[in-house]
Amino acid sequence: MEALRELDRMASSLGLPRSVRENSAVIYRKAVDKNLIRGRSIDGVVAATIYAACRQCQVPRTLDEISEKTGIKRKEIGRNYRHLNKSLKLNLQPTKPKQYLQRFCNELNLGSETKKRAIKILKRATNEELVSGRGPIGLAAASLYMASVLSGEKRTQKEIANTSGVTEVTIRNRYKELADKLGINIAV
Repeated sequence: MEALRELDRMASSLGLPRSVRENSAVIYRKAVDKNLIRGRSIDGVVAATIYAACRQCQVPRTLDEISEKTGIKRKEIGRNYRHLNKSLKLNLQPTKPKQYLQRFCNELNLGSETKKRAIKILKRATNEELVSGRGPIGLAAASLYMASVLSGEKRTQKEIANTSGVTEVTIRNRYKELADKLGINIAV
C-alpha cells in the first residue's frame, strides 16, 4: 500500500496519465510477486517502475526528469530499472526522438507547422540512418531548433536546451550533423 501511495505521488508530480500509473502498479506487483524488491528501497523501485511504464506507454520521460521530480538518484533508478527489465523480461524498445517533440513544442509554444517540419527532419535522418547511436533527446532538440528557424518561429539553442535537458553543445553538434548530411541550409 505504501508503494502504491508513493507511486501515485510520484506520477502526479510528473504529470503522468492514468495509463502510466496503472502500468507502473502492474510492474510493481509483478516485482513483488517475484521477490525482486528485497534489498532495494521502495522509492527506488517505484521510480524505476514509473520509468518502465512511461516507456511502455510511449510517454517519454528521461531518467533525469524522474530523478528530479522524485528526489531519487538517477543511478539508483537506472540500476533498479535494468534489474526489473531483465528479471521481468519487459523487452522495452528504445524511445524515438519523435516521441519527445509534442511535449517540447508545447513547452516552447511552437506551432504545428514547426512540429511537422521537425518530424520531417527526423524522418529523413532516420531514412539516412543518422539516428543510430545518437541520444533521442538531442536529436529531437536539434530537429526542433532547425524546424523553428525554418518556420520563422525561431527559438534559441539555449531555450531548447533548457526545455529538453540537453546542452547547447549537444544541440549544436546534432544540428550541424543533420544540416550537413541532409543538405539543409539554415541561416542562423
